[in-house]
Formats: sequence, C-alpha cells, structure tokens
Amino acid sequence: MSTHYEEDCVGRLPIDDDVLYGVHSARAAGNFPFARMTDPLIVRNLVQIKKAAAQVNRAGGTLAANKASAIVAACNELLLGQHQEAFIVPAIQGGAGTSSNMNVNEVIAHLARRNTGLLVHPNDDVNQGQSTNDTYPTAGKMALLELVPALLEAVALLSQTLLAKADEYHDAIRVGRTQLQDAVPTTFGATFHAYSNMFRRDLRRLHVASAALKTVSLGGTAIGTGLNASPFYRQHIVAQVNQQTGLELQQADDLSDAIQNVDVFPEFSGALKALAVNLNKFCNDLRLLGSGPQAGLGELHLPARQAGSSIMPNKINPVIPEAVNQVAFSVIGNDVTVTMAAEAGQLELNAFEPIMLAKLLENERNLSAAIKMLVTKCVRGITVNTELCRSEVEQSAVAATVLAPLLGYKATTQLIKEAMATNNSVRALLLEKQLLPAATVAELFSAAVLTGSSRVTAPAQATGR
Repeated sequence: MSTHYEEDCVGRLPIDDDVLYGVHSARAAGNFPFARMTDPLIVRNLVQIKKAAAQVNRAGGTLAANKASAIVAACNELLLGQHQEAFIVPAIQGGAGTSSNMNVNEVIAHLARRNTGLLVHPNDDVNQGQSTNDTYPTAGKMALLELVPALLEAVALLSQTLLAKADEYHDAIRVGRTQLQDAVPTTFGATFHAYSNMFRRDLRRLHVASAALKTVSLGGTAIGTGLNASPFYRQHIVAQVNQQTGLELQQADDLSDAIQNVDVFPEFSGALKALAVNLNKFCNDLRLLGSGPQAGLGELHLPARQAGSSIMPNKINPVIPEAVNQVAFSVIGNDVTVTMAAEAGQLELNAFEPIMLAKLLENERNLSAAIKMLVTKCVRGITVNTELCRSEVEQSAVAATVLAPLLGYKATTQLIKEAMATNNSVRALLLEKQLLPAATVAELFSAAVLTGSSRVTAPAQATGR
C-alpha cells in the first residue's frame, strides 16, 4: 500500500494514499486507544454545519464558488451515509472535540479534491469561519435534539399505558403500604394513575430541558468573539443550518457565555436522571408487587418472558423490569460523569464536552429503548390478582383505621391487637362483639369507604367512645 506524508505542527506522518482522512485524524486515532468512535450523529451534524458554512461563505464572498460547490457535493455524499470508515477518531479525546472536527474537515477536503481535482484545504476552506469550539458543541446539541422525539414518544406511551391500566383496575382494592408495612387501603386504579402522573412530569421536564439545547454558539469561533468569521457568516450561519435540518436553532445572545459555560448539558442530564429515578422506583414496585408467585406478594402478574433459572424448573424472573433498572443505574452514573465534566471547565472553554455528549447520547438511546421494551413486553400485559388483593384488605387489621372516627383511636387499637393476636379479622370481631350493626360493618368495609371516596355516619349504637 502506497503512502504519502502530511505535516502538522507536531511533525510529518505517513498517511495511506487510499484513505480520506489526514494527519490530524491519524494522530488522534494513534493517541486515543478507545474502541468507541465519535458518535455517527455528531459526525453527521458536523457535516451539516460544514455544508451550511460553505454555502454561507460562498454567498458572503469569502469562499470561491467552485470550492464551495465541491465541499457541498462532498458533504452530500457523506450525508447519504457513504465513507463511514473514514471517521476514525474515538469518542473520548483530548482537545475539546478538535480531533473529531478535523476528522470531518479532512474527509470533506480529501473527498472534494478526489472528486474535482481542486486543492480544497481542510482548515482554510472547509473550516472557514469556524472553530471546533463552536462547531463541535453545536453538532452535539443537534445530535441530542434528533433523539429527543423518540424519547418523548416512549415516555408518553408509558404514561398513557399506565392511565389505561388505571381505568381497567379503577376499583381493584388493595392494601397500601408505607415503609413496607401495611397501611390504609387504596386501589390499583389510584396506584397506576399516580405512576402515569409521575411520567407526565418527566415529559414536562424533558420538553423544557431539550428546548435549552436549541441555543447554539455558531459564529463565536474560538472563545465567542467571532474572530476569523466574517460578519456575513456570523449573521447567516444558524439560519442556513436550520434551513437544512429544520431544528429551529437559535444563536446565543452572548456567544462567549455559550462557548465557555455548558450548564445546559447537566440540565438536560438532570432531566434524564429524574426519568431514570422514576423508572427505577416504578420497576422496583413492579418486582415487589409481582414477587412470588407463592411466597411473595403476588398481587400483580407480570408477563412471563423467559425461563428464569438453569437449575429451578418453571422459575420465571421479572427480566424486563430488571433490565430497565440496569439502564436506570447507567443513566444515573452517566449523570455524575456529565456533572463532573461540566464543572471541570476552565476560563473560556470546557475541554470535556466529548465525554458529556457521549454519555448523554448513550442515555437517550438506552432510555428510549428501555421504555418501549417496558411498555410492550411488560406493562401492557400486567394483570391484577383482584381476589387476593381484596382478601388481603378484608383480613388486614389496618383496614380497621376507618373505625377510629366511630369507636375512637384507643378502642380501635385494642380491637386491631385482638384481631392480630387471635388470627381473626376485625370485621368478624365487630360482628361477634356487636359493636356496630351488620349493615354498618358491611358499608365500612366497602371499597368506597376504605379508600376515602365515601364516608359512614356513626350509628346511634356505636359503643367505642
């Protein structure tokens, strides 16, 4: 294989003649020994920015028309998915994303030169009016925004599915629990409705946090001053990118602030973390309520998806909630990484955007996939063991809490203690001791009264006070 030499400020380096990248990309690939490459979405959006920049610079008179056309044609090839093997820079890299930006610049320049014979320079022509410091974070935000609709759709689907479950089991009574101890009765309708509302709040958080990603620093070049970018370029570049992508980006009012401060990333990460926390809690509850089937709570039946043991026949594990739990753990851990990287920025630039973007994109993809899996393979198929749940309520001493307004707190406490000591139900003791009329007892232990949606007026013969 024949080679040629390319030179940078470090020195000369042999490059294979048949590759599209150049010395900057090769240096990065040699320096950073990480398997995961720069995210394809970041690469594609960098290409979108290069295409828009060439068009704006041509219109502004700072880039020759033939070079601009060659750059645009090269970008169009890349946007069709060609030459993906040329992007060789790992996702984790020093230099605030310079390696990824130069990888794209070099591939476009080499491809334009190969196609037309023109001497298109990766810095002077492809990168004209730009810096890594404004293009790379903008491409990262564009990539994050592209994944937002799928995540919003997944969360909305989960919330809607839970709402349907709430309607299906609106009067299925069950024992509520606080601190894992029996509490007052509730219904699965109320339980599923509460979960649905929890995820609706996640939707609102994601809408707000993702909207902040639309403010970008394009035109600010190195540190926000716009050095080496023409006034025409600074005024038109964001509009041109929007025309190509439909993302509705907005140029920051303070470009220096937009380049040096990256609090938008931990803000967005925080919304993803909150979603992960809620998913964790929800899946923990599903596993607990579905535990058993004989020696656990067994109040929910989760769909059986696969055999759960290599040694215990017919054991079924809650594999879908368990998988979602693990995604949530990863998202929460990645949020710590984003937080540390964001606060580690210094003066006019944060050098750690590569790891922030890598973790945020990973979170978005994993959350979208996990939630869709949870809905289709678990939540839709959940059924409630209504007979068991009602029996538990009627046998639960805590259900007698509704008696306190009629018999008084002390008398009710004594009655509950007696029921627990004699392995009897409070309902049976009430009838045996004739503390209340049978009709009143039946009404007290109805779902409406036990869940607080109806009240019973004390009969004249109530004798607890």
